[in-house]
Amino acid sequence: MSDTGSSSRKERPLPAAWTNNPFEAPTAHVEDAKTTIDDTLCSEPNRVSAGRGASWWGEAWRIFRQSPGLWIGIGIVLIIIQFALGKIPVVGDLATSLLFPVFGAGLVLGCHSLESGEDLTFGHLFAGFQVNCGRLLMIGVLTLVSFFIIFFVAAALGLGGAFASAGTRNIAAMMSGLLLAGLAVLLLMIPVIMATWYAPALVVLHDLSAFEAMKMSFSGCLRNFLPFLVYGLVFILLAIVATVPIGLGWLVLMPVMFCSTYTSYRDIFTSGN
Repeated sequence: MSDTGSSSRKERPLPAAWTNNPFEAPTAHVEDAKTTIDDTLCSEPNRVSAGRGASWWGEAWRIFRQSPGLWIGIGIVLIIIQFALGKIPVVGDLATSLLFPVFGAGLVLGCHSLESGEDLTFGHLFAGFQVNCGRLLMIGVLTLVSFFIIFFVAAALGLGGAFASAGTRNIAAMMSGLLLAGLAVLLLMIPVIMATWYAPALVVLHDLSAFEAMKMSFSGCLRNFLPFLVYGLVFILLAIVATVPIGLGWLVLMPVMFCSTYTSYRDIFTSGN
């Protein structure tokens, strides 16, 4: 009896936890985590709270921190491109205005890639040339036409009078004319900036036409005047800080600003804000 009991105890299998190697690597297949974000375009822009204007900067900083070195490198190359174009008389300035929405769209696609759990690449700077490039260039054309119209309106309102006063050496009249022209330019440029601020993102991410994108961008900015006021105040503070170290802080602030355009776009125009 004792031998049988002893044999049974010897043949009893050990628990699985005792037989497994605790230092063995897991055999389960693990896939890279990807984030699913809701890109559904709202029928009309959301109206968000004023405090979101500051939150956009914080969310932009989070996106920047995922690839800070690459973001800074992209910013430096973009500055070099704009500087090189600026050296070409007349044509260079026109090209800069036309291509700005194209480069801006590429940076938006870079932000979207990071938010989707994918990588940012240097090629994102030029991705706008491959996605609805014609529509992006049309945004640049419409912007240029708007600037020309603003110039002629300003000339009609004040510059003509200022030049006429300069001939009679009436300094007071000349200064008032220049002031009137400057105010006209400022007031008329604000709607143009509002119309172009989100237009590249709406074109490349939602396949809108240039005119539809600019119209919706203007509406989104108009419905969120207070958040943009807070956003602008934060930008002024950040710009002062970025300028202190011989302007080197702009190497960080510039890409963060592009990222903030993306974070505010998602807040205002998408269902997954």
